[in-house]
Amino acid sequence: MAEVLLSTHGLKAGYGDFQALFGMDVALNRGEVLALIGANGAGKSTLLKAMTGLVRCQPDMVRFKGEPIGGQRPDRIARHGIAMVPEGRRLFRSLTVEENLVIGGERARKGAWTLERIYALFPILNERRKNPGTALSGGQQQMVAIGRALMANPEVILFDEISLGLAPVVIKDIYAALPAIVESGISAILVEQDVSRALAVSNRFACVQEGKVSLAGTPSQFSRAEITAAYFGT
Repeated sequence: MAEVLLSTHGLKAGYGDFQALFGMDVALNRGEVLALIGANGAGKSTLLKAMTGLVRCQPDMVRFKGEPIGGQRPDRIARHGIAMVPEGRRLFRSLTVEENLVIGGERARKGAWTLERIYALFPILNERRKNPGTALSGGQQQMVAIGRALMANPEVILFDEISLGLAPVVIKDIYAALPAIVESGISAILVEQDVSRALAVSNRFACVQEGKVSLAGTPSQFSRAEITAAYFGT
């Protein structure tokens, strides 16, 4: 039986008086990629923020290895071994590429991901390591954001809109790095609006619609018509 690493249980969360999630049940197993698909505003990013402490929720609504972590501070959740690549990259403007990477490993767990390994995964970052992080192209900034998360040597990495706003050739390069990340022992949740690409690289998927899971399973279980209907709520 697969080991569940990160899971939500009847997760309800939102922003102030606005409720975005209505009883979400999602589970990530060790060694897999779980794709979260859904339209803008469906609640995908809010789910990741609740998993990482950026949005408050009740303790039992988010569990890591069976232990309740919901509502903990983001830094404490990170120390459990959960890292996120946020939408929009959010690099430190005053820091170089290498400094942005190093800061991700300041409180790192023991593991195989080092600067050298990040540069092997994304060689362009080695060439640009002394450049300001925000002076790079969008795709290169996304590589820095991924590298920064990997430097923490997490057990789970959450990718929020990994391909948003990037050129197709750059998206291809970033997705080409995903197998090496998973093979290193990291499990992943991937938020992606490109359904075909998400399903191609995932073991399982969950379709989110209006703050609830409308369909979940393996990509081979459902037809594209069924997935499309769950995506749009038709």
